[in-house]
Amino acid sequence: MIYKIRIILDAEEDVFRDVAVEEEISLEDFHNVVVQAFGFAGNEMASFYTCNQNWEQDEEVALFDMGDAVEPPRLMNEVHLQEVMYADQPKLIYVYDYFNMWTFFIELADVVEKEAGQQYPILLFSFGDMPAEPPEKNFEADPEVDFDGSLDSYDDLDFDENWN
Repeated sequence: MIYKIRIILDAEEDVFRDVAVEEEISLEDFHNVVVQAFGFAGNEMASFYTCNQNWEQDEEVALFDMGDAVEPPRLMNEVHLQEVMYADQPKLIYVYDYFNMWTFFIELADVVEKEAGQQYPILLFSFGDMPAEPPEKNFEADPEVDFDGSLDSYDDLDFDENWN
């Protein structure tokens, strides 16, 4: 089967690409499709994240094991697209370049039969130009929390400063 997928840059201006790929490709191959569709060099770290209908991130599937996690992530070359994206779970989040945090929302639009003689992957449609700089992200967890440095001493905290 062929997956028709829309890949949307998380930005104010609309920038997206529609691609058609075989459902059994590895996530590493799909990563290469995304990189090429958006004109990246492909030499930065990246990860896919499974997510729910509300785009709440779940499991990471990384390009490489960085060795800094308690439990090593699944790797892109070991996971096939059809394992993490299907009709009941049609969304993924993709992050390219951890320093710049290019973030994309990926959604399964359709599943169709493979056309005889057609080579995949295919760029079906391209809309919008990539910005020169990655869109700014707001990583503040709770805008209501005031981090103004008002703690005058460790006595205000709920732990023993000499715990080790």
